[in-house]
Amino acid sequence: MPEEPAPFTYPDVGATRATLPSGYHRFRHRRPIGHGRALFDRAATHILAFGMQKDVGIFDRADTETAQVGTELTVRLGPRPIGIVAPCRVVYILDEPDRRGFAYGTLPGHPEAGEELFAVEYDPTDDTVYGLVTAFSRPGTWYVRLGGPVVRLIQRWFAHRYLNTLPTNN
Repeated sequence: MPEEPAPFTYPDVGATRATLPSGYHRFRHRRPIGHGRALFDRAATHILAFGMQKDVGIFDRADTETAQVGTELTVRLGPRPIGIVAPCRVVYILDEPDRRGFAYGTLPGHPEAGEELFAVEYDPTDDTVYGLVTAFSRPGTWYVRLGGPVVRLIQRWFAHRYLNTLPTNN
């Protein structure tokens, strides 16, 4: 009998698809990265291959080479061997004509509880391509709770770094 997957550490699984739930720290960073359907496709491929996490240096491992619903992955926050390993699972894949990406949610052992969406959007009205990071979280450990505003600043800093990894044509 297969082992049951670990439960997510928050009840609002999938909420980055629409309205972010209350009771969490929430943010949404959306930035133009260039123009054209070709750029949109390149950026989507980068995101789905965990390129954002790899390029900012926090990717540890994943069950699959590209994001798929149910893929378990870990990111490492800080240097080995003292860094914190943070387990996550892919909640959903965005595969729409003008939006692509994935969201992952936190699993037991992650220092926070919540979800993060990594996506690229294409606006056909003006051919603009946007990178997007949306998240909601709350402390999952005492040390994140203690870090308070500093932890939130670090999250936003990472979101900007994620967007900087996307290909551009500007």
